[in-house]
Amino acid sequence: MSNLVLYELDGCPYCAKVTSKLEELGLEYESVKVPSAHSERTEVEEVSGQTGVPVLVDEDNGVEGMSESDDIVAYLEETYGNAAN
Repeated sequence: MSNLVLYELDGCPYCAKVTSKLEELGLEYESVKVPSAHSERTEVEEVSGQTGVPVLVDEDNGVEGMSESDDIVAYLEETYGNAAN
């Protein structure tokens, strides 16, 4: 099983887009809830170099901090979706 970690914020529509894709693909992942204040998002900044969310880490495939929900969704589909089978 994959070692996916998603940094997200409750109520974030971009994060919801990514979690929907994760659930659609039946992928297990660790959810790390980040603080609402950007200044307090030190952990996600260390991972990705920025404070925005969502951010995906996929250690099994060398992804260390992918941001932008559309990029993450496309990556998940390409890596774990029907195209990968």
